[in-house]
Amino acid sequence: MENTLLVGLSRLVTLERQVDAVANNVANINTNGFKADRSLFEEYLRSSAHEDNFQRSDRRVSFVQDRGSYKDFAAGNTEMTKNPLDVSIDGKGLFVVQTPAGERYTRDGGFQINNQGQLVTAGGNPVLGTSGPIVFQPTDKQINIAPDGNVTVVEGTARTDSVRGKLRLVSFADAQKLVKEGSNLYSAGPGGAAQTDTTARVRQGFIEKSNVNSVTEMSRMIEITRTYTQISALLQQQGDLHKSAIDKLAEVPA
Repeated sequence: MENTLLVGLSRLVTLERQVDAVANNVANINTNGFKADRSLFEEYLRSSAHEDNFQRSDRRVSFVQDRGSYKDFAAGNTEMTKNPLDVSIDGKGLFVVQTPAGERYTRDGGFQINNQGQLVTAGGNPVLGTSGPIVFQPTDKQINIAPDGNVTVVEGTARTDSVRGKLRLVSFADAQKLVKEGSNLYSAGPGGAAQTDTTARVRQGFIEKSNVNSVTEMSRMIEITRTYTQISALLQQQGDLHKSAIDKLAEVPA
């Protein structure tokens, strides 16, 4: 197969993977705390010509290699909800939640209280404080979450403040090692270790929205689609030329 077809095919493969990343971003535009995925590409050089009459610059064939992807941890816009169980994070910290598979991490602070009085995520996973799950009593009123994560309530008719726990906020030395596991959760990934984040602050009554820019992502999707169509047409033309050349050679008298 000619180098033109190989180079074009390598580009089409990377475009397909880029479409997957952009489509996932678009699908999560309204997911609280979602962080967009970005694609990484690099040039891959391979020598295909071996005749001595080729110059060195002519020996190199440049392919496109899908190097991988990275997570864009830029903060999303915060929206005031006035819901006392909605909490956003100022800083690089993440909330810690307990799942059947172990501790997981999220930026989605849209919390709820389940039937057992536990503070949980929208998916029902208990939110962990510095001393374990945060549990409320049926008589608790006026939930207050301080900027440092301390959770207090007015208990019963005594009108006294009682502490129910302190939100556990963590960060990672290399956040790119975090692995997305679905349901807006991250695992620590290979070699990752959670560290207590003492600089992050929380805001009660606010929710962090997705950091995906809908206009930018849709424009990128259109650009990728057009590029894919153009390269596909080029490969089709090259294939037709190759076929035509073979047909003409077959017509040459022996």
